[in-house]
Amino acid sequence: MPILDHLEPQAVFSYFEQLCAIPHGSGNTKEISDHLVLFAAEHHLRCIQDAHNNVIIFSPGTPGYEAAAPVILQGHMDMVCETAPDCAKDMTREGLDLFVDGDMIGARGTTLGGDDGIAVAMALAILDADDIPHPPLEVVITVDEETGMLGAAALDASILKGCTMLNLDSEDEGVLTVSCAGGNVSVCTLPVTRAPFSGTALTVTVGGLLGGHSGAEIDKGRGNANLLMGRVLYAVSEHTPLRLVSVAGGLKDNAIPRESRAVIAVADAAAAQTAIADMDAALRHEYAAADPDVFVRAEAAQPQQLPMDEASTQRAVCMLCCLPNGIQSMSRDIPGLVQTSLNLGILTTDADAVQASFCVRSSVSTQKEMLVARLRCLMAQLGGTVTVSGDYPAWEYRKDSPLRERMIAVFREQYGRDPRVEAIHAGVECGLFAGKLPGLDCVSFGPDLTEIHTCRERMHIASVQRVWRYTLEVLRRCK
Repeated sequence: MPILDHLEPQAVFSYFEQLCAIPHGSGNTKEISDHLVLFAAEHHLRCIQDAHNNVIIFSPGTPGYEAAAPVILQGHMDMVCETAPDCAKDMTREGLDLFVDGDMIGARGTTLGGDDGIAVAMALAILDADDIPHPPLEVVITVDEETGMLGAAALDASILKGCTMLNLDSEDEGVLTVSCAGGNVSVCTLPVTRAPFSGTALTVTVGGLLGGHSGAEIDKGRGNANLLMGRVLYAVSEHTPLRLVSVAGGLKDNAIPRESRAVIAVADAAAAQTAIADMDAALRHEYAAADPDVFVRAEAAQPQQLPMDEASTQRAVCMLCCLPNGIQSMSRDIPGLVQTSLNLGILTTDADAVQASFCVRSSVSTQKEMLVARLRCLMAQLGGTVTVSGDYPAWEYRKDSPLRERMIAVFREQYGRDPRVEAIHAGVECGLFAGKLPGLDCVSFGPDLTEIHTCRERMHIASVQRVWRYTLEVLRRCK
């Protein structure tokens, strides 16, 4: 029985509910991609489905708009699949259990997928209508945005003729996003050798940190557990001979690590404990405002492998102390925007090497390249290497944007105030499309979605209604 059929705009919420009935987590998009192809066939619209399951649906302009320049409507079909501890739903095979609570839509025990199902639903509702004026449309719906924008990266954009794009993948009503950082994953690998060492083994933990998104929260002054571990290890090495057995911290490249652990062997355990206590006090003082619960502690350990030799230990400690991290420059075009940064998100150790994995970001491509060069210079001096993967371009701020000015004007008329025009220090698909379509004029926007990627995700009904009216008026003026 439909849950959302009483909501307006009925077509938007009806299509959203249909999408929610189809499993569509990242990497599991074939069924929903086929559903979109079937929609196009039923509506006699030209459609392309590529080998990756990306879908492009073409619609001619409505009467009076036949000769207008095409507009690209863009969103992604995949969602983040998370379940509550007491939820037994298999999201690879089962649809969502929707509910309405006042002004909010949620899914029982799971994520909702409003990011970015609402974009797809709005696009389908526009394509389905015969009373919505619009220019020729190229509706581009990508896969696997949530796992590295893989669909957009693989898409052959040469078929697209539009130079104007509305991206409906933002979660804050009233915010027009007009620029984003480009980025990559740079992995520093330091070879090590191991040798016996007579000493006391300790496990050192740096923890209690808040962490956060390495783009959106890199400017909050929070500690990076992996980098702080480098400081702790150096401090210990200044008090007593030290050998590193292993060091590890962080789970994701794009998350500021909350905890890092090292197993060490030291000649003087008491001196090591004193150094660790001093660092605990120093970090608590330094981060009293930004990360008040930070701690450093040590406890007895039983290593499962030999420690690194003296030279390897020195190189590893030097690497952790000297690798760049955090904000490197701020934008001079947009006040308060981080322009260039990097985050040591994952630190691992195996028998032969220590690896430090960075998420590198910049809205200026040459500065991104500069950071990779800095990593390579340092690692070369230490006898290590750097490999780069997943590189995607920046979506640079466009000072002359007819689309942005049009959308500001429509927003001012409908809302009685100005929108916030922002750039973000994170990657979005607009950057990839801007790289594939030179001269692309693009704005990203959307309705209010709260706590996305969690089981508490909610979509705000009134916000969807307002953004729907706003989108239609923007399209009406694209003539």
